[in-house]
Amino acid sequence: MKNFSSALVWLTVSEIIYNISGYVIHSAAGRILGPEEYGRFGLTVTLTTMIIILIGNGIPTAMSKYLSEVFESAPEKIYGIKRSAAKLQLILMSSVTIAFFLLAPVFAALLRDPSLTPLFRLSSLIIPAFAAASFYFYYFTGLHFFRMQAILKTFRAFARVGFIVILAYLFSTEGAISGYILAPLLIFVIGFVCDGILTRKYFPAAHENKADSAFSMRTILQYAGPLTLFLLFYEFILTLDLYFVKSLLQSDYLTGIYNAAITVGRIPYYLFYALAIILLPAISKSTSENDSLATKNLVEKSLRLLIFLLFPMVTLLIAYAPQILHIFYGARYAAAALPMQVFAIGVGFLTVFYVLSFTLNGANLVKIPLKLAFFGFLGMIALNFILIPRWELVGAALATTIVSCILMIRILIYVKMHFHTHISLKTLIFASLGAVIIGIAARYLPHGTYDFMLFGTILFFAYFGLLKLFGELTEEDLKPFKKIFRKQTSTD
Repeated sequence: MKNFSSALVWLTVSEIIYNISGYVIHSAAGRILGPEEYGRFGLTVTLTTMIIILIGNGIPTAMSKYLSEVFESAPEKIYGIKRSAAKLQLILMSSVTIAFFLLAPVFAALLRDPSLTPLFRLSSLIIPAFAAASFYFYYFTGLHFFRMQAILKTFRAFARVGFIVILAYLFSTEGAISGYILAPLLIFVIGFVCDGILTRKYFPAAHENKADSAFSMRTILQYAGPLTLFLLFYEFILTLDLYFVKSLLQSDYLTGIYNAAITVGRIPYYLFYALAIILLPAISKSTSENDSLATKNLVEKSLRLLIFLLFPMVTLLIAYAPQILHIFYGARYAAAALPMQVFAIGVGFLTVFYVLSFTLNGANLVKIPLKLAFFGFLGMIALNFILIPRWELVGAALATTIVSCILMIRILIYVKMHFHTHISLKTLIFASLGAVIIGIAARYLPHGTYDFMLFGTILFFAYFGLLKLFGELTEEDLKPFKKIFRKQTSTD
C-alpha cells in the first residue's frame, strides 16, 4: 500500500479522538450513575457490543477485503460487492436483533438479575444502529477513502458524547443506552449521503455497470464466516471476565469497579485498532498480487511499531494506574487500580494477538486466528472459574493476562512461519530495558493528580530517546512520520 503511513496516521488520529470520547462517556456515566448503576450500564452495553461483533464487523470486513482487491483494477465490481454484503448484513442484523430482544430474560437470568431484562431489550436496538454505521466504515476502508472514514469517525465521537452524556443526565441508565442507539444512526445517514457523492465522482464505472456487477454472496460468506466467529471469540476473551465477576461475586459494586479497571486498561488496544484495520486491506492487496516482499515488510514494520509503542504505554499505565482512574472516575473507583495494572499487561499481549490476526486474515489464513481465539475462549472460561472465587477482581484480570500471553506467543509463531518475518532479540532486549528504566523513574517522580500527566509524557518521549541512544530506533523507523510531518507543513 503506497499510502500506508498517511492512512495509518489519519485513522489513528480519528481513533484516538473516538476513544477519548469513549473515556469521556465512561467517566461522565460513572460519575452520573454511580458504581452500582454504572456496573449495570457496563454489563448491558458490553453484552450488546459483543453481539454486534457478530454482524457489525464480519461481513463488512469481508466486503472491505474484496473491495480493496478490485477498486483499482475492476471498479465496475464495486456496486455488486457492496450490494451482496448489504443483503447479507440486513438478513443477519434483523435475525440477531430479534433473537437478542427475545432472549433478554435469559441473559438476565444467567447473570442472576431479572431487573436487567428491560435494559437488555432496549439495548437490542444498538445492534442494527451500530451495524449500519459499521457497514460504511468498512466500505470506505475498502475503497481507501481514509480521510472520509476518519472524518466520519471523528464526527461520531462528538455525536456519541453529546447523545449519551446528555441522555444519561436526563434519563439515567436508560438514557445512556439510548444515546448508543442515536449516535451511530446519525453516522449511517451521513455515510449514505457521502457514498453517493464520492463513489459517483471517483468510480463512475461502479454506477454505470450496476446491472452487470453481480458478486457472489457465497464468496463473502466463505470469508466472513470464520472471520465473524474469530471476532466473536475474541470479544469473549476481551469481555468474558466482566460477566464472571457479576455472576460469581454477585456484586454490582465490584462489577462497576472492575468495569472501570478494564475500560481504562484497554487503552493500548483501542489505539492500535486502526493498525489492524489498515493491515487487512494492505496485506490482502499485496498477497493477491503475490508480492511476498511487500507483505513481509508490512508485517515487520507493524511488529516494530507494536514493540516500540506498547512497551512504554503498558509500563506507564501500570505506573500511574491510581492517578488515571482518579482522572476518569474519581475517588470512588480507587479499588480498581490493582486489577487494572494486571489487566493492562494482558491487554498488551492481546493487542499483539489482535493486530497480527489481521495480517493472517488479510492473507486468507482466517482459520488460524479463529482456532486460537476459540481455545482462548475456552481458557478464559476455565481460568475465570478457578481464579475469581480465590482472588476476585485480580483473579479475573489474571485470567485475561495468562490467556493473552499464550495467544500472543502462538500467533507470533504462525506469523513467522507464514511470512518469514524477523524481529531481532536485540530489539526486544532494548525495548524491555527502556520500559524498565522509565518504570523505575516513574516511582521517583511526582504522582499528583495532574502532575503525573506531565511527567508521564516526559517519560514516554524519554523512552524513545533511550531507544535512539541504544541505536535501536533508526532513521528508517522515523521516515514515515517525518514524511507526513513535511507533507502537513507544506499544506499549511
